[in-house]
Amino acid sequence: MDTARDLTLEQHRTMLAALQAALGPQTERIETHISSLLLHGGFADKLRKPLTLPYLDFASAAARRRDCEEELRLNRRTAPQLYLEVRPVLGSPEAPRIGEPGDSDGAIDWLLRMRRFDNEQLLDRLAARGALADADIDALARCVADFHAALPASPAAWGAPDGVLAWARANFTALGAQAPADLHDWTEREFERVAPLLALRRAQGFVREGHGDLHLGNIVRAEGEPLPFDGIEFNPALRHTDTMADAAFVFMDLWRHDLPRGAWRFASGYAERGGDFAGLALLPFFAVYRALVRAQVAAIRGDGAALQRDLRVAGELARLRRPRPLLLLTSGLSGSGKSTAALALLQSLGAVRVRSDVERKRLAGMAVTARPTDEQAHALYGAAMTRRTYARLNGIAADLLRAGLNVIVDAAALRRSERDALRALAASAGADFHIVECAASDVVLRERITRRLADDRDASDATLAVLDLQLRVREPLAAEEQGLRLDTDADPAEVAGRCAALARQLAVQ
Repeated sequence: MDTARDLTLEQHRTMLAALQAALGPQTERIETHISSLLLHGGFADKLRKPLTLPYLDFASAAARRRDCEEELRLNRRTAPQLYLEVRPVLGSPEAPRIGEPGDSDGAIDWLLRMRRFDNEQLLDRLAARGALADADIDALARCVADFHAALPASPAAWGAPDGVLAWARANFTALGAQAPADLHDWTEREFERVAPLLALRRAQGFVREGHGDLHLGNIVRAEGEPLPFDGIEFNPALRHTDTMADAAFVFMDLWRHDLPRGAWRFASGYAERGGDFAGLALLPFFAVYRALVRAQVAAIRGDGAALQRDLRVAGELARLRRPRPLLLLTSGLSGSGKSTAALALLQSLGAVRVRSDVERKRLAGMAVTARPTDEQAHALYGAAMTRRTYARLNGIAADLLRAGLNVIVDAAALRRSERDALRALAASAGADFHIVECAASDVVLRERITRRLADDRDASDATLAVLDLQLRVREPLAAEEQGLRLDTDADPAEVAGRCAALARQLAVQ
């Protein structure tokens, strides 16, 4: 039976000081506004402060124990190697000792024991020193998308649109006169736009028990992989949200660390991995909301410089939706560098990539890198599936364009009809349209295809026989299609430079 007694805040401080002394002179102590951490050896022990705040109640020892157990449950989903166990604190505030798991007799408080990690591997620190690589961002997109995909839908009590608006308005209440009036007005208008989508996605099961506080400071790189930790356990309403609220936090924080290219790389990779392109229509709303959450934290800490930065970021993110977005098609033969060019261009232009190779396999219920048998390939690459694939590409692009986001369709589009359909879509959506024709010599095309097949890590199944077929059936761009040629027959740095120049050209048109 849990006999833990309640503590005052002063007794909590006394207990912490005694525990710190008992754990040894090398023990470090870290304080947050709701918790205290003791770092000793390879462990970090986290204790809740006996506080009652508008969004949590840790006044009783029983509540603090429940919160420790909830944090253990939630964070073992993403970082099981970091979250070890809940332990009692025995004795008295003046002479406490840490007990064994499950030993509740005589407990005066509870702590969560975690395994320590190298703080220099936190993603916010990597970003601050320019060490957050493209591979880290790609891995993070996969990590978050896979985490969300594995979650069941939340109970019906969570995620109602009016609750989303209430949390957004709470930022402005907390910031008071420091909150720009134009951002308040933008939030109200934007909510009116997204409220029907929020309700639809809730009905579709996209409200799930996510992380709730997924900024870069709560993600660590361990053995080359990102590990999200410290998800919100004390208020279920803050984690039972639309999955895009989690993803938008990562997007916002990359932007906040002056990594807009990385932000778009993450958003596009996240949608590509999980297939949730429709959710990106919520990205501007949730990204601004998350920036204002960080502004609120800065205000609480009295950090004026951080507050101004976060308000500036919120203002920038409120302009993500474009009055006239861009639909770009990167077209060309297999091995011509379409996907590489699209990835480079989406980061420069601020866009979302949609790949035919990926969506074709998603329609077929296949893993992206799965290789079809000869029998499967006949159906997968037949005329009927090709029509379905291009219809899906067009549908995704239409949704994103309606949301005011730039789109890059990465597809061979060797037939004039396929290209014309995208051109018509752009016209109907009030978007600009351009074709980027990726080209390389026959020798380079064949070398790339051979190398890609040997690596066996890409979604493309194209073989040399497929290339020969494409060469026979392709319909070259007509003069009136006004294609922009991108020669990819060069080293990667040169191709990247050409993509950057092309992005600058498109940005001013």
